[in-house]
Amino acid sequence: MSHNSGSQASLSHDRRALADLADLFARIAIEAGALVLDLYDRGCGVARKADASPVTEADTRAETLILERLARELPGVAVVAEETVARAGAPRCPARFILVDPLDGTREFLQRNDEFTVNIALIEDGAPVAGAVVAPAAGRLWTGGDGAHMASVGRCEGVPRERRAIACRPAPAALTALASRSHGDERTEAFLARLPIAARAGAGSSLKFCRIAEAAADVYPRFTPTMEWDTAAGQAVLAAAGGVVLTPDGAPFRYGKCEEGYRNGPFVAWGDPAAPARFR
Repeated sequence: MSHNSGSQASLSHDRRALADLADLFARIAIEAGALVLDLYDRGCGVARKADASPVTEADTRAETLILERLARELPGVAVVAEETVARAGAPRCPARFILVDPLDGTREFLQRNDEFTVNIALIEDGAPVAGAVVAPAAGRLWTGGDGAHMASVGRCEGVPRERRAIACRPAPAALTALASRSHGDERTEAFLARLPIAARAGAGSSLKFCRIAEAAADVYPRFTPTMEWDTAAGQAVLAAAGGVVLTPDGAPFRYGKCEEGYRNGPFVAWGDPAAPARFR
């Protein structure tokens, strides 16, 4: 959804401003996560979008809440949100806009494996510069702005607890790889086969970026389709923790592809920016 009433709100590039934005996104995502978790506990119906992907009441209600909070806190700043795009089409966005995925991992939500997240990120000139990822069922929050942090969160609590800084680790000689639980493919397997993989784990939604950011893994390749709102907040956390997301040929992974309906191409997330050259 694109909210753009008048001029863009002034969002400074300075580190303090990015930290404040990440905290704002965290508070909103925690509130939306509490709503999602209530519906997760009670159960809610599921429908199919035009692309046959599932959508639940949790998706739509969480998105409504997030959009209302963003319009109040950052009036005039453009917002592109998953479910609104599904209903109304992809809007054209300016160089600075917010991406929202109100429930990343709807399949995980429906399978009740707890690996779903709420995601909000600010994009500036094609790059995610501030973001928050909340995993409501796990009670975890990750933020990226002025550095990366993780924290515990409780139901209906807008203030994170046990907040600590996180950072990616240098790539070891043998890597820990993450891959999608729901979207494996031959290109991913071929990519991983070229690397010295010591361990491999599956994870749902944007949690894969966060696990690399907290030094629990080293690489996450993705060759099957994703959308920009699926990846932006996780990439903001990873980048703030010292990691990088690149195209398979090593170019920066960019956002704002409105002409392509905000569809992503393939990418590889690395904890160590030196790793792509090292394991080429």
